[in-house]
Amino acid sequence: MIYFDNSATTKPYKEVLDSFLTVSSEYFGNPSSLHRIGGQAEKLLTQARDQVAMLLKVKPTEIYFTSGGTESNNMAIKGAALLNRNKGRHIITSSIEHASVLAVMEQLAREGFDVTYLPVDPNGRVSVEDVERAIRNETILVSIMQVNNEVGSIQPIAEIGEMLKKYPTILFHVDAVQAIGKVPLSINRNRVDFCSLSAHKFHGLKGTGVLFVREGTRLSPLLSGGNQERKLRSGTENVAGFVAMAKALRMTLGKCAQGIAAMIKIQDMLRKGLNEIAGVKVHTPLKGAAPHILNFSLEGTKSEVFIHALEQEDIFVSTTSACSSKRKSPSKTLIAMGIPEQLADSSIRISLSFDNTEEEAIVVIHAIKKYANQLRKVRK
Repeated sequence: MIYFDNSATTKPYKEVLDSFLTVSSEYFGNPSSLHRIGGQAEKLLTQARDQVAMLLKVKPTEIYFTSGGTESNNMAIKGAALLNRNKGRHIITSSIEHASVLAVMEQLAREGFDVTYLPVDPNGRVSVEDVERAIRNETILVSIMQVNNEVGSIQPIAEIGEMLKKYPTILFHVDAVQAIGKVPLSINRNRVDFCSLSAHKFHGLKGTGVLFVREGTRLSPLLSGGNQERKLRSGTENVAGFVAMAKALRMTLGKCAQGIAAMIKIQDMLRKGLNEIAGVKVHTPLKGAAPHILNFSLEGTKSEVFIHALEQEDIFVSTTSACSSKRKSPSKTLIAMGIPEQLADSSIRISLSFDNTEEEAIVVIHAIKKYANQLRKVRK
């Protein structure tokens, strides 16, 4: 099997699974309980929080555990909007955000908020100048993803953060779900107030994630109950999942230097091979893109047909993001980049992990050539 769909989800590290099993079976107490078993669970939860904070170079009190990227994005955006609506009701985002951001924006718009959706250039990037031009007196939040989940474009987060230093009352949220472990992010230096992560994108377990909330910044909680996570996210904590997530983050960041270099080489091989195939158009920009994502189209071919063809060779890729792949509509990201709808409707996303190899890339290119030629003959 060749798994090239790592932006949808990654395979958990064996050590992560072992950690989850150990904590689940031996330290199963509720961390809110007063007895010794609860105290053991609470200690592990504290250690996991400390480790994540250390790895992200932030304070433990700025780390909130969540169920993943979608919840983290919802907590940050809705929480900031609802708490600050008396100060203003204007929010700025981009037209190519993840569904968990765009859907939140649509919901807030129905509740009286005004959302500005910034355009992107043909490389899928917003401009800092457009962000600043969109700012009004009533702007309360800017939300921009660091790495686009479909084409891999890297947004100018550092530059936006630097510009926003002139506007201290505007909050800055970054969805870094696709960036962590692949593209560097300095939360403190880049003036980020909220940052979302999801464990299953870096070989942790599904159902676990992180929201960074800068110290001194407040949010209106979405979940009320037992006041866990310092009253911001009530509900019994998934101790085993969060311990496993901390281990996955440590292992991923520890492999970064060598892993990223390998992914860049594999991505270059894939790009070169794709460019040699008639009718293929690569959409991921050559510069300023993450090393693990490569998006392309095969003219005149529906993406789902091509995906199932590759599956016959035990090769697994995807169309758009996993959250949108079952919808029968072209990629909004590619449309926003100016890609014609017919071409956008045939887009394929390859996404790598540190475990993928050059040998796999060679096999995949041969398979793509094979089925591209077959489907071309069928169309004739």
